[in-house]
Formats: sequence, C-alpha cells, structure tokens
Amino acid sequence: MVTSRGAGTVPFYRSIEERDAANVSRIVILLHGRLRDADAYLLSAQHALAAASTDPAHTLLLVPQFLATADMAAHGLSADTLHWEWTSWMGGDDALGPAPLSSFDVLDAFIAQFADLARYPALRDVVIAGHSGGAQVAHRYAIAGAGCHVPGVRCRYVIANPSSYVYFDSMRPYADGVLRPANTTACPGVDDWKYGVLRAPRYAKAASFDAFETRYAASDVIYLLGQQDCDPHHDALDRSCAAAAQGPHRLARGRSYFSYLKARHPGLGHRCWEVAGVGHNGAAMLGSHEGVRALFDTQRIANVVDSSTAGATD
Repeated sequence: MVTSRGAGTVPFYRSIEERDAANVSRIVILLHGRLRDADAYLLSAQHALAAASTDPAHTLLLVPQFLATADMAAHGLSADTLHWEWTSWMGGDDALGPAPLSSFDVLDAFIAQFADLARYPALRDVVIAGHSGGAQVAHRYAIAGAGCHVPGVRCRYVIANPSSYVYFDSMRPYADGVLRPANTTACPGVDDWKYGVLRAPRYAKAASFDAFETRYAASDVIYLLGQQDCDPHHDALDRSCAAAAQGPHRLARGRSYFSYLKARHPGLGHRCWEVAGVGHNGAAMLGSHEGVRALFDTQRIANVVDSSTAGATD
C-alpha cells in the first residue's frame, strides 16, 4: 500500500484468486488475535464457510497478517513489511516501520480495492470480523475507521469475545450492574483510548467522537459472546485497570457494553448473540450456528471440524 504517509506491505491470505473475483458477492475480512496466526484464522473461516448453506465460490475470505517487530528477523521478512510494537495494531496505532501507518489504514486500503466494481462487479456484502484481539480491531475500526462506503454494498461488523470496548463517556458498569462514573483517581487512564475516547491515536485524533458514536450506533454490528468465556484469570484477558473497569471477564464486559449502548441509543439495531458451551475459542465461535449466521447471513447446515484441531483459538 502507498499513502501520503509512506508505503508498506501487509501479507494476507485469501481463499479465492483474483482471476475469480468477478463471481464474488461477499467479502469477509477476518482479523486474527494476539497470536498473529492469520493462517489458523483462514482455516477456521474455511471450515465455517464449508458448513454454511451458501456457495463458497461467491465468498472471498481475506485474512490480513499484522506483524510485531519481533517477527521481522524471526521470519526473515523484507524491510518493506509493516510491523507494530507487539499488539499495538489492536488499537489502530501506527506501525513502527517502514512507515507510520495504522492497522486502520491497512483496512482502508483493502476496502478501497473492493470499491472497484470493475474487479468485483457482483459484490453486495463486506463483513469485517474478528475474534479476541481481532475483535478489538474490528470494533474500533467500526467506530473510527473510514468504513466501506461502496454504492450498493452493505457493510457488517462481527465482534467476537474482545477483552475490551470503547466507551463514549466515563460511565462504567459496577458489580451491581448499575452504570456509574468511573473512578478516575484510582484508574487515571480509564477514559483513554483504547478503552475510552481520550488520547486517540493519530488516525482518529482529528475527528469528532460524537459523530463517530452516531455513525457506529447506526451501523450493522453483531456481537458474539461465548457463554463460557467467563474466566477472570484467563491468560490472554486484559486485566489492566481500564479493562477491569468494564467487567471481570469477557462475557460480562460484552453484556455490559451492549446494555450501555442500548441505554444511550434506545433504537439501537445492533445484535448481541451468545454462543452456548463455547469459551475463548475462535474456531468454535466462528463455526457455531451464531458465527456462521453472522459471517455469511445463512444457517449452518453441516458440522464443523473439532475446534481443538481446526484453526484459531485466541
């Protein structure tokens, strides 16, 4: 990708070659988690697609690979590969090199390609989805990103089991379930990005979060929550002060955030679907009835491969 802020490359996996793009009516951009295992996420998405009641020839699965600085030498990557400070890509921060580009800039670049209806004449739906760390990207891009403004194309965001969400004011859920102002003395960063709207990254700094919130509330958003993703000591759970202010674990945080948005926007069209029997497991979430429906607008008609051997877990 080439921008006014510089250039860089992002590896990605895709399920359909460019020569077959003319038949694609739906593009699913799936975002990996903190393990940066884009290949495992592609496998999970392929299993989910195979289980869905839809023709896979019309769906392009695309999984960008966000990389950490440590990956550069470890995998012998070329100097033009974009890389971030560990998980800073989750919040839309700029890459450390070779150019200061946000993970949100990367999504903008992918969507700009899809806007070329000469290449994708049948395109009708774009889905931006993620699990865990990838859900953090999808959620925050849905709020602050440029989005997919392609005539005749619908855009949906699928946000599965993230560790945290963006709150638009200082209200947070307390143990009794009531929303009250956060204790900024005990937790001074509770309202800072990526948990709130203060100190936003360069990509979103010049914009109005009031406008962002209005647009986000009007967007097509599905939250997927694993009913067993309720371990307050999970090794990948964000247990920072600002994250803990949103609830003790991912399930509680997701339920509280959905309630928070409904209180602020009584006509909210977002949907929140809970997946029974599933914890923090990306393959199981994506391959569930709820996951297949969220990704592909269709029911699951076949069983998916055992999630313990088929794709993403984080």
